[in-house]
Amino acid sequence: MKTVRPKKNLGQHFLTDLNIAKAIADTVDACPDIPVLEVGPGMGVLTQYLMPKGRELKVVEIDAESVAYLNEKYSALRQNIVGEDFLRMNLDALFDGRKFVLTGNYPYDISSQIFFKMLDNKDLIPCCTGMIQREVALRMASAPGTKSYGILSVLIQAWYDVEYLFTVDENVFNPPPKVKSAVIRMTRNGVSDLGCDWQLFRRVVKTVFNQRRKMLRVSLRQIFPDTKAHAALFDSEMMTMRPEQLTIQQFVELTNLVEREGGK
Repeated sequence: MKTVRPKKNLGQHFLTDLNIAKAIADTVDACPDIPVLEVGPGMGVLTQYLMPKGRELKVVEIDAESVAYLNEKYSALRQNIVGEDFLRMNLDALFDGRKFVLTGNYPYDISSQIFFKMLDNKDLIPCCTGMIQREVALRMASAPGTKSYGILSVLIQAWYDVEYLFTVDENVFNPPPKVKSAVIRMTRNGVSDLGCDWQLFRRVVKTVFNQRRKMLRVSLRQIFPDTKAHAALFDSEMMTMRPEQLTIQQFVELTNLVEREGGK
């Protein structure tokens, strides 16, 4: 059977170490008894270890060559091989509205977009696991006050507990990437109501981290150019802090302050 050629434009780096592949596949066991969706299976290095778990499994792959390969090699899975762009899919329709685990060896260049889509569908995805660029994994798992703490850290940790599981070296891929990878697991933290407007929360977080070295009173001028007209907001003690110092709860409080001052 002809193998698939890794495509640079799709960010394909095929994992070749089967022990690591099995370890990644086993991360879904933390959320048992619900279906699994694998994103970007390529030639099925993870798929081969997900299939024996006896769980409903679907894989979504944008690369037509990979889809043809999967259909030939994993004929038992043929009805559940979806040749589409994950970022454009209606996830509600995948398992008839049922919750599922999201997993995969995610393309580096769209991993953040994948996780933003996960957040948009957080009530469908109680657990997300997989392999991403190590730098992104560190950001996602970072605590307040650390250099890596940023937009992705806050938005994901608002809804998920993030575990950095293990690091993966470059030499177990074809072709080898220029950076190290890491395997992560995110599990819904039980928060059902953040305590503020979610869309405004996202806007506030992105706004202040876009000027992460500035105090909040400076970065928030993008939302409120006239600081004197919003003295109640800008005179608060929190305004002297920088975004990486704020906990999730403080971002919730900040969002509510912004909303009370008419921020949208």
